[in-house]
Amino acid sequence: MLLASAVVVWEWLNEHGRWRPYSPAVSHHIEAVVRAGPRAGGSVVLGQVDSRLAPYIIDLQSMNQFRQDTGTLRPVRRNYYDPSSAPGKGVVWEWENDNGSWTPYDMEVGITIQHAYEKQHPWIDLTSIGFSYVIDFSTMGQINRQTQRQRRVRRRLDLIYPMVTGTLPKAQSWPASPASAASPAAPPCSCPQCILVMSVKAAVANGSTGPLQPPAARKNMPPSGAVKLPPPRGPGAKPLDSTGTVRGPMKTVPSQAIRRQASSTSAGVTVGSPASPPGANGKTGRVALATLNRTNLQRLAIAQSRVLIASGVPTVPVKNLNGTSPVNPALAGITGILMSAAGLPVCLTRPPKLVLHPPPVSKSEIKSIPGVSNTSRKTTKKQAKKGKTPEEVLKKYLQKVRHPPDEDCTICMERLTAPSGYKGLQPTVKPELVGKLSRCGHIYHIYCLVAMYNNGNKDGSLQCPTCKTIYGVKTGTQPPGKMEYHLIPHSLPGHPDCKTIRIIYSIPPGIQGPEHPNPGKSFSARGFPRHCYLPDSEKGRKVLKLLLVAWDRRLIFAIGTSSTTGESDTVIWNEVHHKTEFGSNLTGHGYPDANYLDNVLAELAAQGISEDSTAQEKD
Repeated sequence: MLLASAVVVWEWLNEHGRWRPYSPAVSHHIEAVVRAGPRAGGSVVLGQVDSRLAPYIIDLQSMNQFRQDTGTLRPVRRNYYDPSSAPGKGVVWEWENDNGSWTPYDMEVGITIQHAYEKQHPWIDLTSIGFSYVIDFSTMGQINRQTQRQRRVRRRLDLIYPMVTGTLPKAQSWPASPASAASPAAPPCSCPQCILVMSVKAAVANGSTGPLQPPAARKNMPPSGAVKLPPPRGPGAKPLDSTGTVRGPMKTVPSQAIRRQASSTSAGVTVGSPASPPGANGKTGRVALATLNRTNLQRLAIAQSRVLIASGVPTVPVKNLNGTSPVNPALAGITGILMSAAGLPVCLTRPPKLVLHPPPVSKSEIKSIPGVSNTSRKTTKKQAKKGKTPEEVLKKYLQKVRHPPDEDCTICMERLTAPSGYKGLQPTVKPELVGKLSRCGHIYHIYCLVAMYNNGNKDGSLQCPTCKTIYGVKTGTQPPGKMEYHLIPHSLPGHPDCKTIRIIYSIPPGIQGPEHPNPGKSFSARGFPRHCYLPDSEKGRKVLKLLLVAWDRRLIFAIGTSSTTGESDTVIWNEVHHKTEFGSNLTGHGYPDANYLDNVLAELAAQGISEDSTAQEKD
């Protein structure tokens, strides 16, 4: 333990093995939950403080970030830095990426840059900390030492990261501090797992006996309740604190960063042992399991489970958490020990793995789809016929209303008996004229309908803003690309009696056209080529044919803001869901899904695409 002041920066581990900092606002939010202790529930919803992080939740028990839409787990950690360093002053250093947006440097890099900046150095070489870059403060540029490519960098002020003062442990458990643990407890959770853990804790506190064992298994067992552990370490071993956690002197770091990492790896785990009876202070003695590695923890849990299963007790399965952090299997093993201590057998199993792609397929195994011509097609941009004004286009869908009802126009929200309240460009129609759409019967100011058409794709179609009925042929703004489709000799889960239709979408990045949100600006195309899957059944082929119509009408993709990453000016899905997971359904975008084909047919119908559309395309 060390008495000090520091700023707390919460960080997550990316796929390249780099710890990336959360923003100061997000770190404050996480820290507030940590300090609230168990009352806060042990999880942090990041979308509450940053809408771009809406899919993410942090589980403080396992120190993992969980993405709800994909199921991805990433370790997180709670790091401590010197208050005089960049995070303690609210200074953030960022570099400009290829999309023109700004990305913060790793915290260590940002601290190093800020230190050189404060010393008024003209530049700083980052080679010493593992990066082949030079930061030139005179030009505020980053130079790649190998390629000489330059990027802009910037220094901006943000919130100061949360500050902590007092004892800084090398590793923290949940709750984060004795103060948190001493806070008034919320009503206990009633889920089976929490009831089990609480009952085990109560039994240990009362000095009860250890795991239940059948008579045959009790021979040659240690004294009741004791766990046989490896012999104590030598004189140089670090002492145990009152919680049974290994503690040691803090390592001095010769930089501005005071790296007091509370990572996802547990420093020590304890169980009660009657071999150390309660002392005068009334506290139960404890034995540390820190000397047991992950493999031994699992072996201990599995061995106890086998003995209990042999006694005929019903099996309670426990999934072994599977992720990149070594704490996950350890937590599963510890859970097994706790359940065994309560007399419940444990079966450690692995959860299903994410299977995005099918097994490798050779070119000779790829076949064309019967009843579907060709195996690919490119985007074709269809425009409305030239010479047609918006008034002329809408005239065939409308009937004039001489005596409009005394109700609101749902476009401008003015009464239909009064002139239109739209104040945009002036169409060449009178603002008091009212028309009724021929098929659905909804009534609007014609002036408002013309303005709405001018603000849309101007493709000769109109969609009722009330009931979404489509008049004409609706087209979208999908950028140019290629759609491939063929059969592969593998079956999807839930469809064992047929092969699989694989669709591959390829869209390159480019420049936005006049129909896009920001004409003339570049757009990105992330995750392409995108592989999607349909069963080769009668209904699956029907969906494919309609998807081909949607592709030709530029309705599969659009350019906008990603709901998962928050990136703007990028290619996104356009309200027609696809299955991108081949052999599992962990993300919700895979199989089995009994209702998927019916759902996607309904989504296509909402875009004006039905079986009649295939005949229209042939015509």
